Amino acid sequence: MRVIVAGAGVAGLAAARGLLNAGHDVEVYEQAPELRTAGGSVTLWPGSTAILDELGVGYAGLGWRLETMESWADDGRRLVTVDLTAAERRYGHPCVHVARHELVEALSAGLPVVYGAGVEHAEPERALARLAGGRTVRGDVLVGADGRRSAVRRALWGEDPAVLSGWVTWQGFTTAPTSLTRSRRAVMIAGRRELCGLIPAGAGRLLWWFDVQASPGGPFWQDDPDIVPRLRERFGGWADPVPTVLETMEDIGFFPHHRQAIPRVWGRGPTTLAGDAAHTMPPTMAQGANQALEDAWLLTRSAGGDLRAYERARARIARRPAMIAGTEVTNRQRSFAGLVPDWMATRMHTASLRRFSTYLLTAS
Repeated sequence: MRVIVAGAGVAGLAAARGLLNAGHDVEVYEQAPELRTAGGSVTLWPGSTAILDELGVGYAGLGWRLETMESWADDGRRLVTVDLTAAERRYGHPCVHVARHELVEALSAGLPVVYGAGVEHAEPERALARLAGGRTVRGDVLVGADGRRSAVRRALWGEDPAVLSGWVTWQGFTTAPTSLTRSRRAVMIAGRRELCGLIPAGAGRLLWWFDVQASPGGPFWQDDPDIVPRLRERFGGWADPVPTVLETMEDIGFFPHHRQAIPRVWGRGPTTLAGDAAHTMPPTMAQGANQALEDAWLLTRSAGGDLRAYERARARIARRPAMIAGTEVTNRQRSFAGLVPDWMATRMHTASLRRFSTYLLTAS
């Protein structure tokens, strides 16, 4: 079949690679003038690293393998530790933290991507897309993987269903040496109404992020001219290595949290969706890129069959992390993180990874 993919993010690139491997004729059209490498990094759970293997994108040279996920109080007290190697043993693949640009570069290698040619309008019943500049392309299948502002989804659903959750993320990398940079530990430090996350991403980089409550036009929003001093004031008294991060902040990215209800059916006729176009969710469960890869994996197996079955199967799974992330409960983890022992937290996390993964539910 001829498949038109709108968008060259994680979902679009992974879907294109899988469909090409399956023998289809695939064309990818991306609005940006070149590969979009902006953003921080992503945590890939065992289902996703297994999918990368199947796509022929080895993860051995990507990012940094993680062994524990820890929750601390802001004074440095450890609240709970999840053993990520338990999931690695259970599912046969590790948890890896990788810079987003490294992931999309690996996924895009050798793919037929046309840049500067975003989809502006779609006709779902005909799998037809009109590109910027007026050119029209048509396939046997059209996949809208063009993100939260998807033109393909707009043709299917109308207006953007996502709404602000009331939380935002400020994030970036530091290459200053810290106690965590070369460790295998992901750490979340919880305050009473805020959170700092720290995860090594390989090559001497430590991803940091600060989650705070904010709304448009107020403090901590995108146009806040005092954002650096505000963050230093809010988090400056927290445990090491937070002070080091605050002193070395340079390129700071802003990401407002959006949430949406995920419908049972996403598409119509020969047109469907993948990734954020179908299921925007806050980053607090570290599931956005993982759910995009899960979409790509199942879509590869469904493109020649019932696309509505693909959507129903993925919606049933993607709703689970989306609903939890939408509550922003992980940003309030100080109130509950110390209530269960480490072994129980590990068991619960390992089980949740399977519940959040179409691949793991199918393969194990």
